[in-house]
Amino acid sequence: MANWYRFLGILKADLRERTRTVRFWLMLGLMSWVLLRCFPGLDEGYMTLTLNGSDRGYYSSAWVGMVLAMVNTMLLSLGGFYLVRGTLTRDFETRVWQLLVSTTMTRSMYLLSKWISHLVIMSVVVTIGLLIALVAQWWRAEDRQIDLIELIKPSLVMSLPGLAITAMFAIWFDLVPWLRKTAGNVLFFFVWTFLTAISVAQFANGKDAQAVNNWRSDPNGMAVAARDFYRLERLQTGDTRDFSLSIGSPKPKGPVHRFEWKHWHVRPMDLLGRSLWILVAIGGVLLAVPFLDRAAAKAGVGQRQQAGSGARLWWLKPVFGLLALVPGTQLLQAELKLALRSRRWWWWVGFVALLSVQAFAPAEGAHVALLIALVWPLDLLAHAMLRETSTHTGGLVLTASRAIERLIGARWLAGTLILVALCAPSLLRLGVQAPISALALLVVLASLPALALAMAMLSRSARPFELLLVASVYIATQGAALFQVETQPWECLETHGLLGALAVSVLALGRLHWARAAIGR
Repeated sequence: MANWYRFLGILKADLRERTRTVRFWLMLGLMSWVLLRCFPGLDEGYMTLTLNGSDRGYYSSAWVGMVLAMVNTMLLSLGGFYLVRGTLTRDFETRVWQLLVSTTMTRSMYLLSKWISHLVIMSVVVTIGLLIALVAQWWRAEDRQIDLIELIKPSLVMSLPGLAITAMFAIWFDLVPWLRKTAGNVLFFFVWTFLTAISVAQFANGKDAQAVNNWRSDPNGMAVAARDFYRLERLQTGDTRDFSLSIGSPKPKGPVHRFEWKHWHVRPMDLLGRSLWILVAIGGVLLAVPFLDRAAAKAGVGQRQQAGSGARLWWLKPVFGLLALVPGTQLLQAELKLALRSRRWWWWVGFVALLSVQAFAPAEGAHVALLIALVWPLDLLAHAMLRETSTHTGGLVLTASRAIERLIGARWLAGTLILVALCAPSLLRLGVQAPISALALLVVLASLPALALAMAMLSRSARPFELLLVASVYIATQGAALFQVETQPWECLETHGLLGALAVSVLALGRLHWARAAIGR
């Protein structure tokens, strides 16, 4: 019983700490707004969950529950990681861990309480989504018969195992020292992409006879849903025509076909398959127990290394010499030195490699190198606005005359100059071949640092910008127009011009509040 009380005590304290932050409620509000948009009417230009390009169920309790579960498997399994991670790191860095380890608390109990805390936080988002789905069902009035079991069932069967795996990853990424910051946030995006690709591959094979009767599933449960959608289609049509499922798609040009989906029959073997993923997550958390003490001992080592004198940057002396000739650039020089002196040797090797590829590779390779160059200084951009908070120097730095405006301006200019240096070969080439494309690239390079500062100011975290930029660049590699400055310069100019203006407005309006928070008032 005493162990149970200690377990509940850790869980309760963790939940209180999370829910007291403004960032938590901002993220909750953003996710609620996204979920509210998941139940469009027939006259809107998009559909959330579509079968065969034009089919969807009437908005019954079972169908809105299924829509919510499918959206959660795609979005909350990704966004939830960035929402919940960091609690172990915080305990290590604030030395709460040293207090806890001196009690009779076991290490397995500590990690399991953190894992359950992660799940509870993500379950709060799911619960709010269920309430929104219920309101949407009543508002759309396609089927107003309320069935709470059918509403909740998809979230329990499909979403819960996937979120359990996400919570396990959040534990491991906090334990491994080099995954605690930006590198871990970037790596998890690709882990999530890999897991989603497995889900899509299994769901694509959902119409095979062997897959139809298979009880195994992917972590996100998409294969289970695909099998049952396919069973319904065969039952209603009597044939085995091609089957497709889309999450988020434009409204078809023809009419939307709606069908009845009042009940989702889940086989016992499917429940067993889904439960296995929860057991895998618990096992993964318990596997981390032997590494807990070593991970706690490593806490703060990286920060202490960064707090050293750093590199002398002798190769940049001519650049700083030129900057010194320009009056009023002392703060900009300081920001550049502070940002670049902590860079390790491999960062500079990558810097030179990106310049070389942009200069000498064919156009396609140069474009890929340009996209990587945008992400290369990701931690510099994402953490620039948080330096006073993490180093507790706000009271010293921000008390000078007009320090707030000068500091924000210098950090934006420092970020822009670093990006310009990284993309210099592309800028020069486009400047000669297509000046409008060079202008578009310059606007992109100026808007990204402003966006990083604004998002860190709003969320007081580097994770939203890290996730946004990595996801945007990944989408761009798939052909999206967001960074296609060579082929679609006007679209890039418009998009990044608006984003930059929005970021500047946020910085102007929120600078005083940010300064008070950084000082600790």
